[in-house]
Amino acid sequence: PEKVRANDYNPNVMAPVEQRLLHTSLLTEGYTQPVGVAQAGQGYSVVDGYHRMQLGKHKPRLRERLKGYLPVVLVHQESGGDAERRAATVRHNRARGQNAVTAMSDLVRDLARLGWEDGRIAKELGMDAGEVLRLKQISGLAELFGDETFSQAWTVE
Repeated sequence: PEKVRANDYNPNVMAPVEQRLLHTSLLTEGYTQPVGVAQAGQGYSVVDGYHRMQLGKHKPRLRERLKGYLPVVLVHQESGGDAERRAATVRHNRARGQNAVTAMSDLVRDLARLGWEDGRIAKELGMDAGEVLRLKQISGLAELFGDETFSQAWTVE
């Protein structure tokens, strides 16, 4: 478990009641889904299963049951970059219907900063162009559209 670390961009949030339910489930049924990880330097970064990882690493009864191990699966990565790991996390969360708007907006902003065009963001995250635009607007118009040219309709005389 020491080589597995949380990512700093997880866009899904779990309420305390659901965390307790997940903890009970892991104690009762075990890990029915491993933690999805990607190679990151000398260790592994969580792509899917952040909350399962946190509970497995920090809850004594679970840690004892796992004998100090954490069930993981290494995800296939084409290029292995940070942006690809972020996109994979979003795909997993969206497939389950879990994501937080503000965190998702921050993720879209970060991918744009990393040089991804809107079309690629939409394709990789399973969005349409309108959703990418709305999420960009949430995280800041000035920053994300600062280099865009505007028509004269925006000019006030």
